[in-house]
Amino acid sequence: MRHIVSLLMENEAGALSRVAGLFSARGYNIESLTVAPTEDPTLSRMTIVTSGSDDVIEQIIKQLNKLIDVVKVLDLNDGRFIERELMLVKVKATGAFREEMKRMCDIFRGRIIDVADGTFTIELTGSGHKLDAFLEGLDRAAILETVRTGASGIGRGDRILKI
Repeated sequence: MRHIVSLLMENEAGALSRVAGLFSARGYNIESLTVAPTEDPTLSRMTIVTSGSDDVIEQIIKQLNKLIDVVKVLDLNDGRFIERELMLVKVKATGAFREEMKRMCDIFRGRIIDVADGTFTIELTGSGHKLDAFLEGLDRAAILETVRTGASGIGRGDRILKI
């Protein structure tokens, strides 16, 4: 089962590599990884998307909690949460593709953030399923380049990851 694990960690050199090393040493796969400083500049928030049984996820969380740099760990799947991902897509925008790209962008509530000779760069946010559906709805020949951030998540309501 797919899980989103969110953690607070010290914002120091090498902290990210220790977390990634934990996963690689135990043969766990990281499907996506996002890291950025929080409102407290001494802490970073890391969001890891991984898959495994409940026992595997429990082991991952226990191992993460043992790392010195890790302050707090939360499996977002243990409660209600919001998940979003950002995608930038560069597409052909000539002839028939031009109007088709505008129409698809509107349908999926995306934004055209760059217009160049023959191309549009479109920004979309949403669940991974929404972004996948957008790509599936496009003519493959129209897609020139795709960049995705991976999932970021936050607990709903009063569910907060803080120290």
